[in-house]
Amino acid sequence: MASSPASSIFRLDWRPSRVLGFALVMLGLLAGASVLASRFPPLVKFPAAILALAHSLRLARREAGRLPCVLAWAGGEGPVRVGDEVLVSPRLHQRGPIAVLVARDVHGRLQRFCWWPDTLSPGLRRQLALAASAGPLTGHPLARWPA
Repeated sequence: MASSPASSIFRLDWRPSRVLGFALVMLGLLAGASVLASRFPPLVKFPAAILALAHSLRLARREAGRLPCVLAWAGGEGPVRVGDEVLVSPRLHQRGPIAVLVARDVHGRLQRFCWWPDTLSPGLRRQLALAASAGPLTGHPLARWPA
């Protein structure tokens, strides 16, 4: 018995990570502190430290302001649907507990969806990896996982 096409589509919720926002703010604080600890002249290091912190706050705010969405993916090199938008050429990158899905929209712009441990359970991370490695029998899977 063949499976229905609807059952082979992997659906996954995405939402902004609080851990990522916190990490961005902490990196900005550390960058500012390292500039202050440097031997730059005071006229350079104080504005540079403030700019580093302000930039990290802007990045954290932008990340926290992204709207949650649901991704639907048939797996492999198939398109990823995010609402009404179709993303092509998906690639999944995993480093430990962090997973990043990168794909292009119809205008050629890169779209990134990053899951941190607070937004993706280990079971869903495994399912995402399986969806990424699914490909045609004659082609190569998108992601190669070490044994």
